Amino acid sequence: MLEIGIIIGLTLLAGLAMPLGAFVGSYQHLRPNWLENELRHGIAAFGGGALLSAVALVLVPEGTAHLSLWVAVLCFSAGGLTFMALDMLLYKFNTPASQLAAMLSDFIPESLALGAALALGGSGSALLLAILMALQNMPEGFNAFRELKAAGRYSGKRIIITFAVMALLGPVAGLSGYVWLADSPMLVAGIMLFAAGGILYSVFQDIAPQAVLDKHWAPPMGAVLGFVLGVAGHMLTQ
Repeated sequence: MLEIGIIIGLTLLAGLAMPLGAFVGSYQHLRPNWLENELRHGIAAFGGGALLSAVALVLVPEGTAHLSLWVAVLCFSAGGLTFMALDMLLYKFNTPASQLAAMLSDFIPESLALGAALALGGSGSALLLAILMALQNMPEGFNAFRELKAAGRYSGKRIIITFAVMALLGPVAGLSGYVWLADSPMLVAGIMLFAAGGILYSVFQDIAPQAVLDKHWAPPMGAVLGFVLGVAGHMLTQ
């Protein structure tokens, strides 16, 4: 029961970073204008750095530890190709929810992996993954809110409430991983590498381009900050 409570708590806190990021994003106008631009691009870069740290410090090391070379390559590549296909599908239907889809596409498999990692005795990995999920979900929630709000189809309040409800998917996925994947370390490893491939695609397709701002050099430092916080969390949980 203790482990179940830990899984629910960790995944829910990580998920609630999404509506928190959306709430911050609801403050549409900051003065002066250069501050708003730098902050928006810096937050995008921070999210990219946090995502890269999740890939480099948890998903790839844990995933490759249980799989052969070719299976690992296949799972990683499949993740990238799947996220690319999703991106193409969203573009075809002209939906404003590409950031939202990307956010859920890494949150759910990471929550699955967190639950399974705790079942396998990897409490340090589970805690680190939860920290990294929270670090990446907040800027992703910020960007997804701005994207949906700019489309003019949804009110800010509705978007934030929707994100809060979506946070419940974390405990559901985490408990599913704990119950059904605990005896399948190779499957968990495959899910981790699949998520890693998809995340890497998303970083360079959606997030990195948003971090660039002409004649401004500070925003990309957000990526460094996001990654170094991941490194710090990794060292603290060892």
